[in-house]
Amino acid sequence: MSNQTPRIGNSASRALPRTTRGLLFAGALAGPLFYLSAIVQTLTRPGFDLRIHPLSQLSTGELGWIQILTFIVVGLGLICLSIGHRRVVTGGLGRAAIPVLVAIGGSGFIAAGVFPQDPANGFPIGVADGPAAEPSVHALVHTVAAIVAFTALAVAAIVALVRAIRERRVGAAVGNGIVALMLLAPVVPDIASVQVAFTGLFAFGWCTATAISLLKSPTVAR
Repeated sequence: MSNQTPRIGNSASRALPRTTRGLLFAGALAGPLFYLSAIVQTLTRPGFDLRIHPLSQLSTGELGWIQILTFIVVGLGLICLSIGHRRVVTGGLGRAAIPVLVAIGGSGFIAAGVFPQDPANGFPIGVADGPAAEPSVHALVHTVAAIVAFTALAVAAIVALVRAIRERRVGAAVGNGIVALMLLAPVVPDIASVQVAFTGLFAFGWCTATAISLLKSPTVAR
């Protein structure tokens, strides 16, 4: 979905350092890890229904620590991606902005883990049907953190889109444009939980594609 090519100047170049590759691998694995965890929990936690419950609600109940840890680890993975991106992409539009935006996205997911959602709509089992009577402070922080994270990644995709257009990389431009549109699309209340889960595929897919593209860069400017 994204193709970031490092700008190599006239200086000598070398292979990507092992630490940089490790950072990019962490960024590439963040999205798959999130959805692997979500799928396993969705299939094994009684009472959870994606048509009713957002994935964030998996952070409630006795096993909620699994989703909380997932959010935090994935957020750290995106921060690793931001550091790796900054090391590899040394020139051109977005060389500074994209890493900052990805780091904001990662920080947002970490905050979403630290501040979990409220139990609601019959989940976990034993909770009354319907939304929480009054959202807690940590649930409100969770929602804001998630919005900030997705918005930051949408802006990063827009910056990458403009860069791709300038460099006449049609495929990358189309991919970045689709990601930005999906992340900025308004949420439809009746299908909100499914829509947000589907939107996350584009957000994390963009991060994974970006990391893989950077890993394919054979050299980096000293």
